[in-house]
Amino acid sequence: MTDQDPTDHRKYRAPALEKGLDVLELLSAQGEPMTPSQMSVTLGRSVSELFRMIQVLEFRGYIEQSPDGYRLTNRLFTLGMSQAPIKSLVDVAMPAMRDLASNTRQSCHLVVPSGDQIVVIARIESPGDLGYSVRIGYRCSILDATSGLIFYSRSNRRTRKHLHENLVSLFGDAAVAEFAERAVAMTRGAHVERPSDFVIGVTDLVAPIMGSDGVIATLITPFIEQASVVCSKAEAATLLVQSAEAISEQMSAVSQA
Repeated sequence: MTDQDPTDHRKYRAPALEKGLDVLELLSAQGEPMTPSQMSVTLGRSVSELFRMIQVLEFRGYIEQSPDGYRLTNRLFTLGMSQAPIKSLVDVAMPAMRDLASNTRQSCHLVVPSGDQIVVIARIESPGDLGYSVRIGYRCSILDATSGLIFYSRSNRRTRKHLHENLVSLFGDAAVAEFAERAVAMTRGAHVERPSDFVIGVTDLVAPIMGSDGVIATLITPFIEQASVVCSKAEAATLLVQSAEAISEQMSAVSQA
């Protein structure tokens, strides 16, 4: 990647800013720490070009050093959470999520799409002694997430087309075609239920939160079978769907206010 791209016809350029953004976008896409040398190779820039950008980003709290290299902090996530639509969604969802966790004795979390990934923006821990939860800010590819199936199938036509093209550019036609077929087949009901891809013994129960123009988020209960059953999986799924529908209705009211 060079500062002078002959195919770039933008009127204004800010090379230093673009280098910094390149670093942030790379670390976000990689999802794991990278050394300056690794960034240099991937971005096609010299280490000396990136050195000042890395130092400034670290000073401003956007990245931090780890034993394996530099990684993103939660600063960008915190900035994103301060946007009115996201803040309103979390504010509306939290009371329903607390009730859901209390009634099911299971944890739950709220997920939104972010480009070709999903990101957890809120969670409620299980009120019992045992539970499983995902940290706020956790990201993974839409192709690898149960929520991704819903974000693909329940989005409006324009959003789905854009997402499809983006995923194809990253993962290829075959992988996305298989994912799209699975998404349509598995999201016909009010919720999606399938074993977790990441934790043995956990079943993802996922319901969409709908806006006026398609899905805006998903509500998830990572259900754990326990010896003393307070709430069955079927009961938890019913409560999950009811909670997601209640949040959807409240979000519609907020958007119309």
